[in-house]
Amino acid sequence: MTAPIEIGICCRDLDRLMAFYVDVLGCQAVNDIHVPPKKAADASMAEGGYRVARIQTPRGERLKLIQPAGGPRDGQAAERWILARGGIAYITFIVDDLKAMNARLKEAGVAFLTGEDPVEVRPETFLTFVRDPEGNVLEFVEYGDIREYRPDLG
Repeated sequence: MTAPIEIGICCRDLDRLMAFYVDVLGCQAVNDIHVPPKKAADASMAEGGYRVARIQTPRGERLKLIQPAGGPRDGQAAERWILARGGIAYITFIVDDLKAMNARLKEAGVAFLTGEDPVEVRPETFLTFVRDPEGNVLEFVEYGDIREYRPDLG
């Protein structure tokens, strides 16, 4: 591995998701690219081309927000084209102040799955689950001591 992980999210409204991840979560917009139909088909991504916008967290991880022409589809097309399927299981963001993050999420009108108060799942480990504007599940976690969980970061 040569760089931090990148996660691709197939979406219906790239501009709306971009605004959420940049304005609410504080990620940085990196680029916004259109891929033509021929190249998209050669890569098994989509038959009609797609648009991809990359955003980056302060630690360097990137999300690729990808909107295929015509949007994600269900059924047989979902079996042929990578971008015909929408969504992911969930993405985890580790934060140093979960209460402050929850306040930002509440102010933005985000749908909480766990309630607006952080849930302590084990001593000094708190989490919140929410949905982004397209319904993807996001987890925010605060560790009492991040070095116990991720000694490589300390």
